[in-house]
Amino acid sequence: MRPYATMGGVIQTSLTRSFGLTTPVVGAPMAGVAGGALARAVSAAGGLGMIGVSGAVPTEYVTEQCAIAAGLPFGVGLMAWVLPDRPDLLDATIAARPALVSVSFGDPSPWADRLHAAGIPVAVQVNTTADVHRAVAAGADLLVAQGTEAGGHTGHRATLPLLQEALTLTDRPVLAAGGIATGSGMAAALVAGAAGVWIGTALLACPEGLGTPAARARVCGASGDDTVLTRAFDVAQRLAWPQRWPGRALTNVFSRTWHGREDELLADDAASQRVVQARISGDLDQAPVYAGEAVGLVTAERSASDVVRELDAGAQRALRAAADLLA
Repeated sequence: MRPYATMGGVIQTSLTRSFGLTTPVVGAPMAGVAGGALARAVSAAGGLGMIGVSGAVPTEYVTEQCAIAAGLPFGVGLMAWVLPDRPDLLDATIAARPALVSVSFGDPSPWADRLHAAGIPVAVQVNTTADVHRAVAAGADLLVAQGTEAGGHTGHRATLPLLQEALTLTDRPVLAAGGIATGSGMAAALVAGAAGVWIGTALLACPEGLGTPAARARVCGASGDDTVLTRAFDVAQRLAWPQRWPGRALTNVFSRTWHGREDELLADDAASQRVVQARISGDLDQAPVYAGEAVGLVTAERSASDVVRELDAGAQRALRAAADLLA
């Protein structure tokens, strides 16, 4: 049985049926980019917009951003490694009553029960088969197979092999994340068995996002060859990101200087301060712009609603064309 169906111009999967969506597209919860306005625009186009929450924001941020997206289905993305020190972020998230909460980058089990008790489904990003087993044991309702092609913090497995392996290990819906920025890419994930796609890089140049105009311009001018998977930015900022999740970002002066020299960077306070100050001042030669390998397909600013609608339309065309291969 196909994991999707196309009926009356609508792609239907277990994801769309569970959340009342008209397209199986979820906007990735990119901290610092995916706020309430971006989430609302994705949801307005029939997908599920997500709000990204880092450990650096106050609980008021969660409340304010969720209020912007309220009235449409939306989700919130939390980082498991942050929550032991910031349980207030979970409290604020539950109070906002999102349709979905993702708990990723660490063990989701301490938090899944509270979310389920509140009637909120739980998604978990997975980067290895061990992650899949842990997510299933924690009771995750939805898994996101995030490949190394993805922007931001990610693992080292490629999306398609990881997706296929995850689908053999669980009967729960699995979304594909990483390297998907066109309708044909979305269709490929659906044909492979994904219940939907989890997109981030494709939304980086959307004006509804929290990124600066300069960051959006960098994204639009980059090619898929212009990214690096590195811990250098985290080390420079003295962030406690677990080492197994480096971040994929656009290459810049800082990454070309320090990638692969993280041990030296730990001892260089001046270099560290340059990155910290660069994030404040917007100096993109030193500060990170997280983006995935599909960045070369993002060439102009477009509203998030248009991006989602074009993905869906392109996927429908590709799925119909794929059916002709059997003729």
